[in-house]
Amino acid sequence: MHIDLSGRRAIVSGSSQGIGLAIATELARSGAAVIVNGRDRAKTEAACATIADEVPDAVVTAVAADLASAAGAEILHEAADEVDILVNNLGIFGAKPVLEIDDDEWRRYFEVNVLSAVRLIRMYLPGMMARGFGRVMNIASDSAVVTPLEMVHYGTTKTALLAVTRGYAKAAAGTGVTVNSVMAGPTHTPGVEDFVRELVGDELPWADAQREFMREHRPYSLIQRLIEPTEIGNMVVYLSSEFASATTGGAVRVDGGYIDSILP
Repeated sequence: MHIDLSGRRAIVSGSSQGIGLAIATELARSGAAVIVNGRDRAKTEAACATIADEVPDAVVTAVAADLASAAGAEILHEAADEVDILVNNLGIFGAKPVLEIDDDEWRRYFEVNVLSAVRLIRMYLPGMMARGFGRVMNIASDSAVVTPLEMVHYGTTKTALLAVTRGYAKAAAGTGVTVNSVMAGPTHTPGVEDFVRELVGDELPWADAQREFMREHRPYSLIQRLIEPTEIGNMVVYLSSEFASATTGGAVRVDGGYIDSILP
């Protein structure tokens, strides 16, 4: 199956590193013009350079903006008032005992992980509907279904994101626009490496630390390893294409079989 996204314009929020950068890279590799976003201008421009090195004919643009705020969303919208593909990847996570999470931290997680996506969908979905084509993807998590004890606040926001996805998919019914969640499982990023070290310590070599983390904290993974970011990017490319025109309102899993249920 050859996926050609030439002529499509995409935004990937929080794409200066990690999963977002991998998604942006794979979209560019498939021919889409990609807007890379991050809060730090230097890091965002460096991400564009990384994509250009890997995909020499890539059309990539850096837009530095903090999308956890309405002002940041407006900066992005001024730079790109219309897009065909919107990937809401921006998110934060971290381990903390649930009884120690105060109101301010709950609000911060909701602003970054949920409301940033809602703002951008509200900005870009009407234009997609009017043009008769659009793809919206919200990067969720296995934690949306299997709430992790060590980060209940994160899991809660990802659960909310599934409902946001379903609601906006209904709003776009019959227009040619699809709205889906991509449920990523435990993924190998620098941030997750730090998270693994928080839980299993710094003494073990990385290969052993990863195995210990999966055994102790993610024992239901069927692939028994961390997912590579490109594997998430591949699913996003597919959902961005015409091949996925009948997939909407869904929670599509790229979780390594971690969620121990048939649906979603």
